[in-house]
Amino acid sequence: MHNLSDPIISLNGLGPKAQDKLNNIGIYNLEHFLFHLPLRYQNKTKFTSLDDAQSGSEVLVQLMIDRIEEAATRQRQLLCYLSDENNRTLLLRFFHFNQYQKQQLVRGDIIQCFGEIKIGRDGLEMHHPEYRLISKNQPNLLEKTLSPIYPLTGNIHQAQLKKWINVALETLKKSPLSDNFENLAKNSMPSLKQALETLHHPKEGENIDQIAEFRHISQQRLIIEELCAQQLSLLKLKNERKSKISNIFKISNSLSKQLSKNLGFELTNAQQKSIDEINTDLASNHPMLRLLQGDVGSGKTIVAVFACLQAAANGFQTAVMAPTEILASQHLQGFLNYLEPLGIKVAFLTGSQNSSERSEQLEKIESGSAQVVIGTHALFQESVKFNKLGLVVVDEQHKFGVHQRLSLAQKAHNTPHQLVMTATPIPRSLTMSAYADLDSSIIDELPPGRMPIKTIALSSERKGEVIKKIKQVCGSGNQVYWVCTLIEESEALRAESATNTHQYLQESLPSLSVVLIHGKMHKDEKSEIMDKFSQGEIHVLVATTVIEVGVNVPNASLMVIENSERLGLAQLHQLRGRVGRGADASICILMYQAPLSANATERLDILRQTNDGFMIANKDLELRGPGEILGTQQTGIADMKIANIVRDGYLLKQVRYYSEQFLNLSEDNQQALINRWITDDKSQYANT
Repeated sequence: MHNLSDPIISLNGLGPKAQDKLNNIGIYNLEHFLFHLPLRYQNKTKFTSLDDAQSGSEVLVQLMIDRIEEAATRQRQLLCYLSDENNRTLLLRFFHFNQYQKQQLVRGDIIQCFGEIKIGRDGLEMHHPEYRLISKNQPNLLEKTLSPIYPLTGNIHQAQLKKWINVALETLKKSPLSDNFENLAKNSMPSLKQALETLHHPKEGENIDQIAEFRHISQQRLIIEELCAQQLSLLKLKNERKSKISNIFKISNSLSKQLSKNLGFELTNAQQKSIDEINTDLASNHPMLRLLQGDVGSGKTIVAVFACLQAAANGFQTAVMAPTEILASQHLQGFLNYLEPLGIKVAFLTGSQNSSERSEQLEKIESGSAQVVIGTHALFQESVKFNKLGLVVVDEQHKFGVHQRLSLAQKAHNTPHQLVMTATPIPRSLTMSAYADLDSSIIDELPPGRMPIKTIALSSERKGEVIKKIKQVCGSGNQVYWVCTLIEESEALRAESATNTHQYLQESLPSLSVVLIHGKMHKDEKSEIMDKFSQGEIHVLVATTVIEVGVNVPNASLMVIENSERLGLAQLHQLRGRVGRGADASICILMYQAPLSANATERLDILRQTNDGFMIANKDLELRGPGEILGTQQTGIADMKIANIVRDGYLLKQVRYYSEQFLNLSEDNQQALINRWITDDKSQYANT
């Protein structure tokens, strides 16, 4: 007799090759088979009369064989004509057959067939049905429950997989299965055993429409448990972090008041609320790990500056890490403007600095004379030694892996406070699941006076109209971004190269300064170009998506994005956010190559209809799914067994409730839940 803990290799007919293929999809023992759920079901619980058979539906029929013949066509076919007691007929058509099969089909015999009904030239047909010859005592096709169809892997056949899963289901009937929710759910949901039995073999009375829509109570039971395991693993990480000791910052208002006076604008309520939440964390002896998210242009950077002031007032250094040198340079300029008048020294460190520049900056960091250190990935290199690191700010956090941030945090004597920022709003369902271990602050309002950006979509054939618009915009004293999706020509992608576009625009706009910038240029060259553009010396900046984040030129009021159909919603919204930062009305032109796919049309329509980054983020999640948005660092959320963050977001309140209940149970109970649903080490992709 089998046990659910038995390895799958113990099953008859399951060899090492099949074992490897099943291991690859997370099936190691018999219990894992129970959680390999059907994709769909076939209904063989009753016979359908030919009068009721409809084209396109799968039905089970029991009929008599009238005659058999081989069709004299170019492709050999075996035709088997069947009829019922009312002389209604059904033709079985076999394109692949052998002589033995032909000899088995005998006139007058009773046959059961299951397959899809098609309409042929002479009436109803089935092609290559599953069949049994009842007159020859072959086993009946009629079943007591719906028949599951499972997702396959490798070259394992449906019949093999069903046989092995049925062994696991038979073992389940005689074996105990630990039920994590038995006491928590208080009979409001079916038991785990009941839910699994129902989903593998639903009885005819079950609501199949609900199952197809993943709204059946048995599916909800499993979805809630799987999401609970994901969240519990993150909440445990959060509690583990909260148990560590960090430096307590005594909250000081003197520097903050001076900065507020110098700003020249009022903070929004959302910015002030975020600053207050961060200060509460900084005043705790547990390390802060807070996600600060807001739409493009919502003012996250100034919130980070206020956090830096608290670190400086308490004698600690802050490290500000950005994913690109352009963004790091932008931060340097912004932070210097805010901090230098307050007497706070700033250091700057990137990978492309020469040795003398680098040595000078490293000395400032190690001596502690630099209270704020801004840089790229260069910050977490071994040679960088901080004097007294107390706060880490990571911008565009999804572009850094967890290990990179940890290596930076390890440069502090005590675990530093961490503020991670993103200008790509994260849908609430992802925040509650993929980022459950982070505290979250949201800036959901734009500074007053910002004009909404008008977005239009134009075919690339109308480039001449865009040139006229550029002349008009530059004639009124404003500047233009023209974004290309590729640096070099690619015939396969039909995308205009940035170099060709630059040449075309120079020829079309001879009286204007048109300059090209892209990621392959030297850092000094890029910095010089961005400085000139910021100072208004360049009219049109032709760029690759290197300018996606962080670039702030209030005088730029027109954004042209070529081949916009190639980019995702979030990236298009980020690019669009480079304009609309001044007082002038701004326009974003999405140029596309016709014809557009339905998905691309939908993306461009969404951008034309709204400037709301949170609404766009939700739509992006629907269109692309969590795996694309979170990236490889969050594969656990994307590769769940039954749950789907997009589809099942409505269950997250219940999930949160049960996750918190689990935190009160024993460590063994918690780990049992996590181990059942998560085969990878969660810590490898958490917090990224």
